[in-house]
Amino acid sequence: MITDIVQSSSPVTLVGAGSLARGALAAALQLAPCLVAADGGANVAVSAGHVPHRVIGDLDSVSARTRAAVPAARFLHVAEQETTDFEKCLMRIEAPYILGLGFAGPRADHTLAAWNALVRHPGRRCLILTARDAAFAAPRRIALDLTAGTRVSLFPMAAVAGRATGLRWPIEGLDFRPDGRIGTSNQAEGPVDMAFARPGMLVILPRAALLAAIEGLRQAVPW
Repeated sequence: MITDIVQSSSPVTLVGAGSLARGALAAALQLAPCLVAADGGANVAVSAGHVPHRVIGDLDSVSARTRAAVPAARFLHVAEQETTDFEKCLMRIEAPYILGLGFAGPRADHTLAAWNALVRHPGRRCLILTARDAAFAAPRRIALDLTAGTRVSLFPMAAVAGRATGLRWPIEGLDFRPDGRIGTSNQAEGPVDMAFARPGMLVILPRAALLAAIEGLRQAVPW
């Protein structure tokens, strides 16, 4: 049982140590003002002039400068090595939603580990942001208020089937799996409603659709 939980009534910006576009952290904090850092992400936050509310991880990448800037009580040390720092955070944050930055790139293995963590914890309303995209684990059912022509990519991280309205190419009756059929570069014809038979699907939208994705997740039918 996990007892050290970060509970926030405000949305959380969760920052990692990976690549961040200029201004990305400040923009995320406008939407999700509670700042939590995953291990070395605390260095990124402090360098950008922000002191995290909490720092979670095995803390092996936190610099001396960061330790001096962040009150000691804000560090949550999780020693186990079975999960990544991102997953440690997902398991311990309860918030309306989470915006994750610095978890997709520059290392491909770190990016894949983040996608894996998303689908392992589909009950967490977490969106991972890149310079161009917003990705999240599909809930049981979600409605997205998208404009016609919006890219809707579906990438299965497990064998999963679903149904949808509002997509240019129907998905009902298709068996998705990571070593078989995938669903990248579909398109919305307007508002989209999707339902899935089990967890395991990643939904990837353009950053321009971030607000629609957030609202969709907040209203979604969870697992």
